[in-house]
Formats: sequence, C-alpha cells, structure tokens
Amino acid sequence: MSSLIKFENLFKVYRVGEQEVHALNGVSVNIDQGEFLSIIGPSGAGKSTLMDIMGLLDTATSGTHFFNGEDVSNFDDNKRSDLRNREIGFTFQSFFLLPALTTLQNVMLPLTYRDMPTEEMQQQAAQMLTKVGLSDRINHKPTELSGGQQQRVAIARSLVTRPKLILADEPTGALDSKTSADIISLLQSFHQEDNVTVIIVTHDEKIAANCPRQLHIKDGQVTDSNAPGEEGA
Repeated sequence: MSSLIKFENLFKVYRVGEQEVHALNGVSVNIDQGEFLSIIGPSGAGKSTLMDIMGLLDTATSGTHFFNGEDVSNFDDNKRSDLRNREIGFTFQSFFLLPALTTLQNVMLPLTYRDMPTEEMQQQAAQMLTKVGLSDRINHKPTELSGGQQQRVAIARSLVTRPKLILADEPTGALDSKTSADIISLLQSFHQEDNVTVIIVTHDEKIAANCPRQLHIKDGQVTDSNAPGEEGA
C-alpha cells in the first residue's frame, strides 16, 4: 500500500500567555492508503491537535507532514483548503448539520465549492444518502431525524466528494450503544468497498477496538499498535 499520511518528528507548541503548551512532542507515524485505525487517548492528550494537522486544519510548529506523497508542511491556507476539499472528509460528534437545510442540501454543501451543475450535485448527494440508508429522508430537516440518522447524514456529507481520507472525531459520542455499532459498521463498509482510509478519534477503548490498528496518544507522544514491541503488533 502507498503512504497517505506521514509525520516525521512533528511538534506542535501553543503559547498561552507566558506559557508554552507542547501539544505534540516529536510524533513520527506512517498511515497507508486504505487503513482503518483509531487515535485513542484521554482528554488533553493531543488527539484533537493530531487530527487537526492530519486534516490540514492546522500546521505543526516543526517537523515534516506528507500527504499522499507530497510535502504539505508549508502549504498556505488556500492550498490546504483546496486539498482538504478534494481529499478529506470530516465527521463530528455534534453532526454540525445546518438546521435550515434539508438532508439533501446538507450533503450537497461540500460540492458547492466545486464548479458543478446543481443537478449533478443533487444527484451525487442523493446517491450518497441512498448508500447510508436514508433515501426516504432527503427532504427532511435535521430536527426531524434521530441522532443516528443525523450521523448518517454527516457521514454521507463527508463522503460525497469521494475523498481519500475520512476523519471521524468521536462519531459515536452522542449515540447509544446499538446506534454506535451501526455507525462503526457503516464506516467499515465504506472502508472495505471504496478503499477509503478511515481514522476514528476517540477516548472510548471499545470503539477503538473495532480498528485493526490503534495509535495511542498521551502527553503529545504516540505509541503504535502496529509497531514492533507494542501490544497488537
């Protein structure tokens, strides 16, 4: 498999008043295209910082970040935004659906940044909603959907651009155990059928256990379940 994400000695330092906060401390990791893995750790461990850099929402203070073989460490905001829209989809715990829009319109949103006819955007969004089992809900508003259905809409929105990478930030955090299992199964099906790389960020060890590989993060440092000498290697 080819490398999709590669970090070499990555550091991220935030300044809070007079203090420096070291969110990432020399992280080196390689993630291949088509992997299904989790990033797990307690609150404040650096999970969100790691995800933000993976998703090109933030940049490291130092170190090198490759995405799909390209050094993106020094990309400006416009280049990061363009690559993010083409190659990366996001799913969040709070869904972040726009309440005034229908399900179909919410899924269409990422496509509006592309030069596509409205009819084509509607068709792609409708196809993705069918894939997540919501073909009968395309004209419903988010408030008319259950939590599990809203997360399915969010997943459809993240996949409608056919990205290489899905970053799922606590995607089951607001759901009951049965619905959580359904959402994980849905992500697994897209991973298997479309070779999408899926990274689930979570503090829940039961959710992380669904992933063949886990990156454990604590105090800004990462241990890898696939690395020699680590549990699960």
